[in-house]
Amino acid sequence: MKRIYADCAASMPMCAEAKKAYLEALDAFGNPSSLHAEGAAAARLLEDCRERLALALGASANEIIFTSGGTESDNAAILSLWESGKREGKRRIVSTALEHHAVSRALDHASRDGAQIALCPVDGEGVVDLAALDALIDGETAFVSIMYASNEIGTIEPIADIAAICRARGVPFHTDAVQAVGQLAVDARRDGFDMLSLSAHKFGGPRGVGALYIREGTAFSPLLCGGAQERSRRAGTENLPAIAGMAAALTRALSEMEARGAKAAALRDRLIAGMLAIPGVSLTGSAKDRLPGLASFAVDGVSGESLVIALDLAGIAASSGAACASGDLEPSRALTAIGLSPERARGALRLSVCADNTEDEIDEICSACAEAVKVILAQRG
Repeated sequence: MKRIYADCAASMPMCAEAKKAYLEALDAFGNPSSLHAEGAAAARLLEDCRERLALALGASANEIIFTSGGTESDNAAILSLWESGKREGKRRIVSTALEHHAVSRALDHASRDGAQIALCPVDGEGVVDLAALDALIDGETAFVSIMYASNEIGTIEPIADIAAICRARGVPFHTDAVQAVGQLAVDARRDGFDMLSLSAHKFGGPRGVGALYIREGTAFSPLLCGGAQERSRRAGTENLPAIAGMAAALTRALSEMEARGAKAAALRDRLIAGMLAIPGVSLTGSAKDRLPGLASFAVDGVSGESLVIALDLAGIAASSGAACASGDLEPSRALTAIGLSPERARGALRLSVCADNTEDEIDEICSACAEAVKVILAQRG
C-alpha cells in the first residue's frame, strides 16, 4: 500500500540538500572549540551555518545560538526572561492558551516559582485580541510570549503588531516560530520580536537541532551550564552535522518558499473544501490567515484519535492535534480557547500537507475521512 503523509506539521521528511550537508559535515570531525587545524575547520563551518541562519531571519550572526530543537529554545527563552524579570521585581507573564507545551509547561514552571500568568484572549479563529493584550501589560510585566503561528489550528498571529505593543510598553517579546520559519517570511528587523525559537525538522532539516534568536541587548541567562560554547550562552559541543543540515534546509526552504507555499496553499484549500463536504465536519482556525499547508477540523461525534487510527489503517498519516500531546485525554486547551466545547474539541483532526503532496492524494484523504467517519458513527450506533 502506498502511504500518504499528511502530518507535515509534526515533522517534515529531510530534504536532499539537508542530507547532503549533514553527511559532508561528518568529515568536519574536529571540536569547534579546539585550537588545532581540525577544530578550526569545524569552527569555520559552524560560523558559516550561523551566518546563513542569521541571513534567513534578518538577524546578525551574534544573535543566533544553536540548540537541540524548539523545546530547548522555548524553555531557554522563557526561563531566561523570567529570571530577568524576577530580578527586576516583575512577576507577570502574558501569553495565550494556544501555546505549544514547550511554552505552556515552561510557564507552569515559572508559575511555581512565583510568576503570575495572564492569558490574553483570542477570537473564534485563534487571533490574539490586541486591545486586550495592551490592557494586560502593566508595570509588573516581565515579558510576553505568543506563538507566531499555531501548530494545532494553523492561525498566523499579527506578530509585528504584537511586537509593536510590547515595544511601546518596554516589555520583551518572545515568539515560538517553530511552525512559521521556513513557511513564512520571518524577519527579525521587520517583525520586531526580541527572541524567536525555531526547529529544523519542521522545514526539512534533521530532528534534534534548532536555534534561538536573541536580539542584541536582550538579557539572557543560559539554560545549560558547562563550557563556553555559543559565546557562553549554550554549553555543550555543537552538533555540527545537524546544524549544517538545518542551514541547508532553511536555505532551500527560503529559495522555494513562494512557489512551494502557493502549491501547498492550493492543496490545503482543496482539502478544506473536500472535508467540509462531510457531514458534521467544521474548520477550526482562521479561514484567511493560516499556514500554507495546515488544515484543522472538528468532527462531531467522533474522537480525533479514533479517526487518526482509522486513517492510518487506510494508509494515511494524520494527527488529532500537536504530536507532543498524543495520548492526552484532556481536550485541547487551544480548541476550547477558541470556543469549542470539550466534546467537539475531542473530535479534532489536523491534516498538514506540503508541496510534495498531490491533488489525487488530497482527494484520497477526503474520501478516506468520509468513510472513516461513517464507519465510526455506525459502530457507535
